[in-house]
Amino acid sequence: MSDARPRTRGEREAEFTRAMIQLEKDYLGRGPEDVRTVFVLDMVVVRLRGILTRAEIKLCETPEGSTLVKETRRRLFESARDIIAEMVSSITGAKMVSLHTDMSTRTGERVVVITVEGSLDS
Repeated sequence: MSDARPRTRGEREAEFTRAMIQLEKDYLGRGPEDVRTVFVLDMVVVRLRGILTRAEIKLCETPEGSTLVKETRRRLFESARDIIAEMVSSITGAKMVSLHTDMSTRTGERVVVITVEGSLDS
């Protein structure tokens, strides 16, 4: 007899947080200092802090360097789109509709918003 109970919303949010940390490590070379994930209606909202390396922080001292860091990280993150869609599906049970992200080279923070089919409130 299986004792498996449905995971709570908080457990799924924590699992998504761990998966995002691993994704950052695997695709971008290092993990963030802090990550928080919340499910809001049909969205997964993730805030990652402390994502920049020392070299990137140095590059961001100029406007050209900031642009280069943002574009490079955007492209690397976008290349993981299929992996992120699979994360969304396996953790939330919902299909990813869209992926939006931006980062601040001033604060070293990235925000990710993922929309899904249906509601994540269950």
